[in-house]
Amino acid sequence: MPVPEFVPDLTASLDRRLAQADRDLAEQYPGDRTTRQPIHTVYVPADLFAAETVSSWGAKALELLDQFAPDAATLAAVVGADEDEVDQVYERIRQKLRTAPIEDLRVDFEDGYGVRTDDTEDTQLETSVADLRNALDQSDRPAWWGIRFKCFEAPTRARGVRTLAAFVAAMHDRAGDGLTLTLPKVTSIAQVEAMVEACDQIESALGIDSGTLTFEIQVETAQAIMASDGVAPLAPMIHAGQGRVSSLHYGTFDYSAGLGIAAAYQAADHPAADHAKNIMQVSAAQTGVRMSDGSTNVIAFGDAEQAAATWKLHYDLVQRSLVRGIYQGWDMHPGHLPTRYLANYLFFRRAMPSACARLSSYLSKVSGDVMDEPATARMLAMALLRGVHCGAIDAAEVHDASGLTLDQLRDLTR
Repeated sequence: MPVPEFVPDLTASLDRRLAQADRDLAEQYPGDRTTRQPIHTVYVPADLFAAETVSSWGAKALELLDQFAPDAATLAAVVGADEDEVDQVYERIRQKLRTAPIEDLRVDFEDGYGVRTDDTEDTQLETSVADLRNALDQSDRPAWWGIRFKCFEAPTRARGVRTLAAFVAAMHDRAGDGLTLTLPKVTSIAQVEAMVEACDQIESALGIDSGTLTFEIQVETAQAIMASDGVAPLAPMIHAGQGRVSSLHYGTFDYSAGLGIAAAYQAADHPAADHAKNIMQVSAAQTGVRMSDGSTNVIAFGDAEQAAATWKLHYDLVQRSLVRGIYQGWDMHPGHLPTRYLANYLFFRRAMPSACARLSSYLSKVSGDVMDEPATARMLAMALLRGVHCGAIDAAEVHDASGLTLDQLRDLTR
């Protein structure tokens, strides 16, 4: 069929019209990052944090397993999973708890710590920095670490800035070694812009390369989901971060309380929580900004019945998040670690056979039971990458089943 003569001129005209939109799309929506993402964040109040915290959490989690689920069959029965599947990952979980029990650690100077005098918080910060340095030199160190400081609302702003600046000054020599900052209780785009200014000035004063400091936005206020003008401000917040926003973290209990939800019903699977997380997910999509679910505050391990109920609840919540495309959450107690890793390991191991087969068919253009498009191939590759990153599956397993290397998987995500 002949191409009409006017098509080249029309195309050139549209190229000119859309040039700025093309640049904006490329800059503002670069796509998902393919580097490793932590599967959880652990917040430890500053006055309870010590150099041994990471190893003690792992030891306590193993102790609870030994006490209440000493074998795969028992753990499978507790959470309602297939015994053979749990048997495949049970020792992986125990090994993870021995060697790297916490992936992302936040020393908490906000709600978990409370309001203290300036002298008290200054002294605690000094102690925490010394303990954190010690912890980062251990073999079981977290890959990501940092602090949650007090929010930028007027009553706590000065204290938050003081702790933030002093902490970065004390740890700036390790800023490229997993440093992560958490900006809590964000209520406006202006607070994100203020955090960018703080990062700029701190970097300049300390001689840190520009752009090194990044931060998470903690989504735990109604104003972060809907502003007074009726606009959802999260997407503008991300772009106001000028590339410094690394993640959006949902705060289960502050957000629920702010909406007037009774304490007994404040949970990560409440419909109000799902609405907030849907807004977060859409706002962050394709920006390179990641997302984390919140936590459960149920930590009952007094006897076998309580432990089983706590593990079942936590396992189901983690599985629920994974199904919804949220690959990170908060853990509040060492007892949450076994089911955090169990849920993730089973989720990605279950996904592996189908993902490998479908990618092999997709790449070889062989017809199969499912007709996959490039967008689906990207997500199949991402599932395998996430599985390898979190320790659920090995790169060799993926290669044996699909013929693909990790580099080839990363290429498919693009």
